[in-house]
Amino acid sequence: MKRVEARTLRKTGVRTTEKLLKRAGTRSGRRELASATGLPERSILTWVNRADLMRVKGIGEEYSDLLEAAGVETCKELRNRNAQSLLGRMTQINSKKRLVRRLPTEVMVRRWVDHAKELPPAVSH
Repeated sequence: MKRVEARTLRKTGVRTTEKLLKRAGTRSGRRELASATGLPERSILTWVNRADLMRVKGIGEEYSDLLEAAGVETCKELRNRNAQSLLGRMTQINSKKRLVRRLPTEVMVRRWVDHAKELPPAVSH
């Protein structure tokens, strides 16, 4: 997210990932936020998906980028993944795109999957 976009969101009271999820976790919420800010609904969905992944302990901006590139956009998707297979896919992608300096370990990815299983869904499409 660019600074100007973050500034636009802040003007509507969205200052944290938690507030973004609460306000734009639903399709109607994203539509309302897009209308209030002039930002594209698709961009808002991308940011909401990233915020959802960042609810998992250990996943920040870089790892959420890598997970998205590996085809995992939300916690709901992450909870259904096999950690070993997912790590293999992330390793392949990172060797080409260099999204992270340090790949997660299989134990880390397994913990992410387990934690995602514990979280209630926060995004509806």
